Amino acid sequence: MKHKTLMNWSGGKDSALSLYHVLQHPTMDVTQLLTTVNEAYGRVSMHGVREELLDQQAQALGLPLVKLRLPETVSMEEYHHRMAETLTPLVASGITHSVFGDIFLEDLRQHREERLRPLGLTGVFPLWKRASLELLNEFWTNGFQTIVVSVNGDVLDKSFCGRVLDADFVKDLPSHIDPCGENGEFHTFVFDAPYFSEPIRFQIGETVEKTYHYTTAEGTAITTTYFFTDLVPPMPIQ
Repeated sequence: MKHKTLMNWSGGKDSALSLYHVLQHPTMDVTQLLTTVNEAYGRVSMHGVREELLDQQAQALGLPLVKLRLPETVSMEEYHHRMAETLTPLVASGITHSVFGDIFLEDLRQHREERLRPLGLTGVFPLWKRASLELLNEFWTNGFQTIVVSVNGDVLDKSFCGRVLDADFVKDLPSHIDPCGENGEFHTFVFDAPYFSEPIRFQIGETVEKTYHYTTAEGTAITTTYFFTDLVPPMPIQ
Protein backbone atom coordinates (compact mmCIF):
# COMPACT_ATOMS: atom_id res chain seq x y z
CA MET A 1 0.00 0.00 0.00
CA LYS A 2 1.26 3.47 -0.89
CA HIS A 3 1.14 6.34 1.59
CA LYS A 4 -0.53 9.54 0.40
CA THR A 5 2.22 12.11 0.76
CA LEU A 6 2.44 15.90 0.98
CA MET A 7 5.50 17.68 -0.44
CA ASN A 8 6.50 20.88 1.34
CA TRP A 9 7.54 22.74 -1.79
CA SER A 10 9.57 25.95 -1.56
CA GLY A 11 10.38 25.90 -5.26
CA GLY A 12 14.08 25.66 -4.42
CA LYS A 13 16.74 23.02 -4.88
CA ASP A 14 16.39 21.10 -1.60
CA SER A 15 12.66 20.53 -1.91
CA ALA A 16 13.14 19.69 -5.59
CA LEU A 17 15.77 17.04 -4.89
CA SER A 18 13.72 15.64 -2.00
CA LEU A 19 10.75 15.29 -4.33
CA TYR A 20 12.98 13.51 -6.85
CA HIS A 21 13.75 10.85 -4.24
CA VAL A 22 10.21 10.50 -2.95
CA LEU A 23 8.77 10.10 -6.46
CA GLN A 24 10.97 7.01 -6.82
CA HIS A 25 10.03 5.56 -3.44
CA PRO A 26 7.91 2.40 -3.77
CA THR A 27 5.60 3.23 -0.85
CA MET A 28 5.16 7.00 -1.32
CA ASP A 29 2.49 8.61 -3.49
CA VAL A 30 2.93 12.38 -3.67
CA THR A 31 -0.55 13.83 -4.14
CA GLN A 32 -0.10 17.45 -3.07
CA LEU A 33 2.34 20.35 -2.90
CA LEU A 34 2.26 22.90 -0.07
CA THR A 35 3.94 26.32 -0.27
CA THR A 36 3.86 29.31 2.07
CA VAL A 37 3.19 32.59 0.29
CA ASN A 38 3.53 36.18 1.50
CA GLU A 39 -0.07 37.37 1.19
CA ALA A 40 0.93 41.04 0.98
CA TYR A 41 3.12 40.62 -2.10
CA GLY A 42 2.00 37.32 -3.65
CA ARG A 43 5.50 35.86 -3.46
CA VAL A 44 6.99 32.68 -2.00
CA SER A 45 8.02 33.22 1.62
CA MET A 46 11.78 33.81 2.12
CA HIS A 47 12.46 33.26 -1.59
CA GLY A 48 10.58 36.26 -2.98
CA VAL A 49 9.58 34.40 -6.16
CA ARG A 50 6.41 35.55 -7.89
CA GLU A 51 3.35 33.38 -7.37
CA GLU A 52 2.95 33.05 -11.14
CA LEU A 53 6.28 31.22 -11.42
CA LEU A 54 5.35 28.98 -8.48
CA ASP A 55 2.14 28.08 -10.32
CA GLN A 56 4.16 27.25 -13.42
CA GLN A 57 6.34 24.86 -11.40
CA ALA A 58 3.25 23.06 -10.11
CA GLN A 59 1.83 22.88 -13.62
CA ALA A 60 5.11 21.47 -14.97
CA LEU A 61 5.00 18.89 -12.19
CA GLY A 62 1.37 18.01 -12.78
CA LEU A 63 0.61 18.18 -9.06
CA PRO A 64 -2.05 20.22 -7.23
CA LEU A 65 -0.70 23.07 -5.11
CA VAL A 66 -2.04 24.34 -1.79
CA LYS A 67 -0.86 27.81 -0.76
CA LEU A 68 -0.61 28.79 2.88
CA ARG A 69 -0.90 32.58 2.83
CA LEU A 70 0.90 34.41 5.62
CA PRO A 71 1.27 38.10 6.52
CA GLU A 72 4.72 39.59 6.02
CA THR A 73 5.21 39.69 9.79
CA VAL A 74 3.74 36.69 11.59
CA SER A 75 4.17 35.35 15.11
CA MET A 76 5.06 31.69 15.59
CA GLU A 77 1.70 31.21 17.30
CA GLU A 78 -0.19 32.57 14.29
CA TYR A 79 2.02 30.60 11.89
CA HIS A 80 1.31 27.32 13.69
CA HIS A 81 -2.40 28.12 13.83
CA ARG A 82 -2.64 28.77 10.09
CA MET A 83 -0.49 25.76 9.28
CA ALA A 84 -2.70 23.46 11.37
CA GLU A 85 -5.80 24.88 9.65
CA THR A 86 -4.22 24.12 6.28
CA LEU A 87 -3.00 20.63 7.15
CA THR A 88 -6.15 19.37 8.90
CA PRO A 89 -8.28 18.94 5.73
CA LEU A 90 -5.31 17.38 3.94
CA VAL A 91 -5.00 14.80 6.70
CA ALA A 92 -8.76 14.22 6.47
CA SER A 93 -8.29 13.49 2.75
CA GLY A 94 -5.93 10.63 3.63
CA ILE A 95 -2.47 12.21 3.61
CA THR A 96 -0.22 10.51 6.18
CA HIS A 97 3.31 11.70 5.35
CA SER A 98 4.89 15.14 4.95
CA VAL A 99 8.22 15.60 3.11
CA PHE A 100 10.85 18.25 3.88
CA GLY A 101 14.17 19.20 2.27
CA ASP A 102 16.09 19.72 5.52
CA ILE A 103 19.67 18.45 5.54
CA PHE A 104 21.29 18.80 8.97
CA LEU A 105 19.52 21.29 11.26
CA GLU A 106 18.56 19.05 14.19
CA ASP A 107 16.41 21.61 16.04
CA LEU A 108 14.40 22.38 12.90
CA ARG A 109 13.68 18.72 12.22
CA GLN A 110 12.69 18.16 15.84
CA HIS A 111 10.37 21.16 15.72
CA ARG A 112 8.70 19.95 12.53
CA GLU A 113 8.14 16.46 13.92
CA GLU A 114 6.69 17.84 17.14
CA ARG A 115 4.18 19.93 15.18
CA LEU A 116 3.25 17.08 12.83
CA ARG A 117 2.69 14.43 15.50
CA PRO A 118 -0.59 15.79 16.94
CA LEU A 119 -1.99 15.97 13.40
CA GLY A 120 -1.17 12.32 12.74
CA LEU A 121 1.49 13.10 10.13
CA THR A 122 4.89 11.45 9.76
CA GLY A 123 7.81 13.62 8.66
CA VAL A 124 10.03 12.39 5.82
CA PHE A 125 13.54 13.83 5.26
CA PRO A 126 15.14 12.28 2.14
CA LEU A 127 18.31 14.42 2.24
CA TRP A 128 18.99 14.05 5.95
CA LYS A 129 22.67 14.06 7.00
CA ARG A 130 24.01 13.81 3.46
CA ALA A 131 27.02 15.95 2.53
CA SER A 132 26.08 19.23 0.84
CA LEU A 133 28.51 18.85 -2.08
CA GLU A 134 27.30 15.29 -2.64
CA LEU A 135 23.73 16.58 -2.88
CA LEU A 136 24.69 19.32 -5.32
CA ASN A 137 26.54 16.87 -7.55
CA GLU A 138 23.48 14.61 -7.60
CA PHE A 139 21.32 17.64 -8.36
CA TRP A 140 23.44 18.68 -11.34
CA THR A 141 23.98 15.13 -12.63
CA ASN A 142 20.22 14.56 -12.85
CA GLY A 143 19.63 17.68 -14.93
CA PHE A 144 18.27 20.10 -12.35
CA GLN A 145 18.94 23.80 -12.87
CA THR A 146 18.43 26.51 -10.28
CA ILE A 147 19.09 30.21 -9.76
CA VAL A 148 19.81 32.04 -6.51
CA VAL A 149 16.93 34.42 -5.78
CA SER A 150 17.54 35.44 -2.17
CA VAL A 151 20.74 36.09 -0.23
CA ASN A 152 21.30 36.86 3.44
CA GLY A 153 23.25 40.11 3.26
CA ASP A 154 24.75 39.52 6.70
CA VAL A 155 26.88 36.67 5.31
CA LEU A 156 27.02 37.14 1.51
CA ASP A 157 27.17 40.20 -0.71
CA LYS A 158 24.72 41.24 -3.40
CA SER A 159 26.81 39.76 -6.23
CA PHE A 160 25.72 36.22 -5.31
CA CYS A 161 22.06 37.02 -5.92
CA GLY A 162 20.70 36.32 -9.40
CA ARG A 163 23.42 33.79 -10.26
CA VAL A 164 22.85 30.24 -11.45
CA LEU A 165 23.92 27.81 -8.75
CA ASP A 166 26.71 25.90 -10.48
CA ALA A 167 30.25 24.78 -9.68
CA ASP A 168 31.58 28.32 -10.18
CA PHE A 169 29.05 29.71 -7.71
CA VAL A 170 30.12 27.16 -5.08
CA LYS A 171 33.80 27.90 -5.75
CA ASP A 172 33.18 31.61 -5.12
CA LEU A 173 31.47 31.04 -1.77
CA PRO A 174 33.43 31.93 1.38
CA SER A 175 34.76 28.80 3.06
CA HIS A 176 32.43 29.11 6.07
CA ILE A 177 29.25 29.11 3.94
CA ASP A 178 27.43 25.81 3.45
CA PRO A 179 27.32 25.01 -0.30
CA CYS A 180 23.60 24.25 -0.02
CA GLY A 181 22.86 27.36 2.04
CA GLU A 182 21.39 25.13 4.74
CA ASN A 183 21.85 27.83 7.39
CA GLY A 184 19.72 30.27 5.39
CA GLU A 185 22.62 31.91 3.56
CA PHE A 186 20.73 31.83 0.26
CA HIS A 187 17.58 30.47 -1.39
CA THR A 188 16.95 29.28 -4.93
CA PHE A 189 14.34 28.77 -7.64
CA VAL A 190 14.44 25.57 -9.71
CA PHE A 191 13.68 26.31 -13.35
CA ASP A 192 14.36 22.89 -14.84
CA ALA A 193 14.04 19.38 -13.44
CA PRO A 194 13.86 15.83 -14.83
CA TYR A 195 10.20 15.63 -13.81
CA PHE A 196 9.13 19.00 -15.27
CA SER A 197 7.09 18.75 -18.46
CA GLU A 198 9.01 21.82 -19.68
CA PRO A 199 11.50 24.35 -18.24
CA ILE A 200 10.19 27.44 -16.45
CA ARG A 201 10.96 30.53 -18.50
CA PHE A 202 11.71 33.94 -17.00
CA GLN A 203 13.80 37.05 -17.34
CA ILE A 204 16.11 38.29 -14.59
CA GLY A 205 14.83 41.55 -13.15
CA GLU A 206 16.27 43.95 -10.60
CA THR A 207 17.90 43.00 -7.31
CA VAL A 208 16.56 44.85 -4.28
CA GLU A 209 17.70 45.14 -0.68
CA LYS A 210 15.28 44.72 2.23
CA THR A 211 15.93 45.11 5.95
CA TYR A 212 13.92 43.22 8.56
CA HIS A 213 13.62 43.97 12.27
CA TYR A 214 12.41 41.35 14.72
CA THR A 215 12.72 40.27 18.33
CA THR A 216 13.77 36.80 19.45
CA ALA A 217 11.87 34.77 22.05
CA GLU A 218 14.50 35.93 24.55
CA GLY A 219 13.73 39.58 23.78
CA THR A 220 16.83 40.33 21.70
CA ALA A 221 16.31 42.84 18.88
CA ILE A 222 17.69 41.59 15.54
CA THR A 223 18.18 43.43 12.25
CA THR A 224 18.81 41.37 9.11
CA THR A 225 19.36 42.44 5.50
CA TYR A 226 18.38 40.34 2.48
CA PHE A 227 18.88 40.78 -1.25
CA PHE A 228 16.17 39.54 -3.61
CA THR A 229 16.48 39.13 -7.37
CA ASP A 230 13.15 39.41 -9.16
CA LEU A 231 12.38 36.74 -11.75
CA VAL A 232 9.96 38.10 -14.31
CA PRO A 233 7.68 35.73 -16.26
CA PRO A 234 7.79 36.28 -20.03
CA MET A 235 5.09 38.44 -21.55
CA PRO A 236 2.35 36.39 -23.24
CA ILE A 237 2.46 36.36 -27.03
CA GLN A 238 -0.35 38.47 -28.45
